[in-house]
Amino acid sequence: MTDKTSLQDLQQSDDFIRRHLGPRENEIQEMLSELGLSSLDDLVEKAVPHKIQVKEPIGVEASRSERETLDYLQSLADENIVAKSYIGMGYYDTVTPAVIQRNVLENPAWYTAYTPYQPEIAQGRLEAILNFQQMTMDLTGMELASASLLDEATAAAEAMGLAKRSSKNKKCNTFFVDEKTFPQTIDVVKTRAEHYGWDLVIGPIEEAADHDVFGALLSYTNVQGDITDLENIIQKLHDKKAIACVAADIMSLVLLKSPGEMGADVVFGSAQRFGVPMGFGGPHAAFFATRESFKRSLPGRIIGVSKDTRGNNAMRMAMQTREQHIRREKATSNICTAQVLLANIASFYAVYHGKKGLTTIANRINRYASIVASAVVNSGMEVVNDHWFDTVTFRASDVEAIQDRAKEALVNLHYDGDFISFSIDEAKSQADIEQLIEVITGAESDVFELDSEATSSIPEQLVRESDFLTHPTFNDYYSETDMLRYIKRLETKDFSLVHGMIPLGSCTMKLNATSEMMPVTWPKFACIHPFAPEDQTYGYLKMIKELEADLVEITGYDFVSMQPNSGAQGEYAGLIAIKKYHESQGEGHRNICLIPSSAHGTNPASAQMAGMKVVITKCDENGNVDVDDLKAKAEEMKDNLAALMVTYPSTHGVYEEEIKDICDIIHENGGQVYMDGANMNAQVGISRPGDIGSDVSHLNLHKTFAIPHGGGGPGMGPIGVKSHLAPFVSGHSVRKVHSVEARDNAVSAAPYGSGMILPISWAYIKMLGQVGLRRSTEVALLNANYLKNKLSAHYPVLYVGRNDKVAHECIIDLRDIKNETGISEVDFAKRLMDYGFHAPTMSFPVAGTFMIEPTESESKYELDRFVDAMIRIRQEVEKVASGEWDKDNNPLVNAPHTQADLRDWDKPYSISEAVYPSEATILSKFWPTTNRIDDVFGDRNLMCSCPATETYAE
Repeated sequence: MTDKTSLQDLQQSDDFIRRHLGPRENEIQEMLSELGLSSLDDLVEKAVPHKIQVKEPIGVEASRSERETLDYLQSLADENIVAKSYIGMGYYDTVTPAVIQRNVLENPAWYTAYTPYQPEIAQGRLEAILNFQQMTMDLTGMELASASLLDEATAAAEAMGLAKRSSKNKKCNTFFVDEKTFPQTIDVVKTRAEHYGWDLVIGPIEEAADHDVFGALLSYTNVQGDITDLENIIQKLHDKKAIACVAADIMSLVLLKSPGEMGADVVFGSAQRFGVPMGFGGPHAAFFATRESFKRSLPGRIIGVSKDTRGNNAMRMAMQTREQHIRREKATSNICTAQVLLANIASFYAVYHGKKGLTTIANRINRYASIVASAVVNSGMEVVNDHWFDTVTFRASDVEAIQDRAKEALVNLHYDGDFISFSIDEAKSQADIEQLIEVITGAESDVFELDSEATSSIPEQLVRESDFLTHPTFNDYYSETDMLRYIKRLETKDFSLVHGMIPLGSCTMKLNATSEMMPVTWPKFACIHPFAPEDQTYGYLKMIKELEADLVEITGYDFVSMQPNSGAQGEYAGLIAIKKYHESQGEGHRNICLIPSSAHGTNPASAQMAGMKVVITKCDENGNVDVDDLKAKAEEMKDNLAALMVTYPSTHGVYEEEIKDICDIIHENGGQVYMDGANMNAQVGISRPGDIGSDVSHLNLHKTFAIPHGGGGPGMGPIGVKSHLAPFVSGHSVRKVHSVEARDNAVSAAPYGSGMILPISWAYIKMLGQVGLRRSTEVALLNANYLKNKLSAHYPVLYVGRNDKVAHECIIDLRDIKNETGISEVDFAKRLMDYGFHAPTMSFPVAGTFMIEPTESESKYELDRFVDAMIRIRQEVEKVASGEWDKDNNPLVNAPHTQADLRDWDKPYSISEAVYPSEATILSKFWPTTNRIDDVFGDRNLMCSCPATETYAE
């Protein structure tokens, strides 16, 4: 490489760092001057405790240019081999309609949106998810559906938890699992049951009701493709007061009698084959449906229909305060997220195809499976299942010969001893079927002749007769033009990062660079089955190992496990590793987990799920962990102390000075330290949790490492651990995870979690490199401290750290304003919409406050625009306080204002004051599409299905 080329590459590398960061160099200097600082190094010295700062630069390579990064990543992708997959087992090749791929999956207006906590500016994705729920209810025959879960296996574990909560067989501690359930699902259910102390019986489905159980998991269809009539089994379970949970294939339900019609209590499965690529295992939305009577036990989120102040229908997250926030250490679920982006894709897929299109696809899948089954029988082999939808299992006469032909033809089948299974999906053509028959039988066959021989493989009593997808939404968009306009119409209702800053504390809504996102839909990443042979996935494995190595350097841990596919899953996996480590030391009695009172609700929920007893420790008046209280409790409980869960920087947005001492106290008393990685964006390149003294952390790749939030998911929560915990991270029963001993204690369905989105974080690290990673953290601190300084003249800042500095976020206190004027934090949040902003995190971790995190990607212009909005709102509050504005009829309590308001304006203040309150809103206006929504009405009148089209008034 010549010097000239080297200089050019360096310039291009620096260019990505510059483009990732919001403020320009001159703006950085202006902001530093505002803070009385000379440099970013000076800021770090003032804000970050010296004893936790890294002494040397982190050991990752120098930044690469975007082009160099993508070229190298393409070379890794080229080492993956896209074979014809017939493996099935819950993962199927699919055809994502191009209009959905381009305009949803690859569209930042959809993938950069946040969870719809502010529903007035999230009506688009809320409608798409309502469609998902309606689709789920229609196909499953159930009364209520959720907004999706993480994957099918974790949905099964959640179903078991619901069964335990809901069963009237209260004294029973045993759950039954159909032995022909997908093995990865059994794996995850085993893990969950073990740490709850529940017993599992795994046996033939016909024996489900022969045991004293609080619930049962029944597969419909199962891993071998069998279709079992569940009605009698479910009735027998009900007679014993047990809950019937059914794992179902979503495409099969197009043709099969719904589980709801057979009496099921819970129905769940994966929506992956509705247009979502396999992606080496994820991200994929699980569907989950149940009875109306179990709505309070439903895990995850539900979208419901309520009313706004004009009386129009409007959607929102129903029952927003979920179980882990209400019950905390008594919770039986730590689910705090969903797979919204992927559920949206599945719902749009159903809209795109409608009942007619889905029926055509399902019939073709079933017919192709029957044709191949006929060829297998004609060749003299035994088909072991009498009935099937897409999957047929046969006993092979010469397994090795079939394997050899399959390998040569690049055809992947599922092998289990002398049994071989194939699963047909929508992406298979007649030519593929002809090739598959030749691979299995070793001879060519006449497909048309076989078609005439094949008989129906679905039992007559299980043929679907009930209607589905009858709502106009699933029947109105026949042309691509109509579909495109529908997607766009929903898109325009949503606020995302394409519109402006989303300053949510703890959520880190930073740039998701286009160059990081592009590889996600490359076929050699998107079209790989998670159980494909290892020699077809070398590129994936190299990329994952490189990402793991970089995360080890960044965190100071010794090992990283990629399996957890959400932050909550990471918490759970990390605590299990701690628990198993104690057991290995002969100290399995250690079961107490200390958690500060400021912690995320998922922390105590995860600890309880891991079989630990939660003890809450106090925080002092500055928001820090009360070290004296912590020490006293650690010493009091030292004989049984298992762990401390602590967030760093703290949940209150400051670097606690005593963090090393806190870790030492726990270790001295026999415990391990779990450091919540939610605030890792304030550590990268500056400090390392492994050096501070913690033993394990989860890393929110969807926060610090740029995986987009997708309107409420996907996420990834891999864990970093010290070497003594490495032997106890999650394994996988189907595909061995590299560097992990063979074992079956999985926490997620796929061995590497959501593999398809890992290239995003890989590229983020490679393009920022050693210098850019630290600079990103420095600028995140700068932006937060700049906002804190600008706002502190108008609002109390609740907590600060050393030298009056905060970390990457700050909390402003609105409680006195509410007490004095009646204007609440909710009014502030809704009024910010009129100014073109999504509100900061509201009332967490302290009620009546805003937690603000600008991230490093926001420019000084955007920060100043936010400061201006907050100052103007403070001035508006004064108008209410002085009586200039009526306390019950003013722009704050009436916010947000919509275009519908303009048609019959009846407010005592002007239109301009309401909808154009700043110069920035005159230049560029984002219009909320609904007025303020009535949360109480929505919960009291829970409706989680699509209302009639004519009710979408205005």
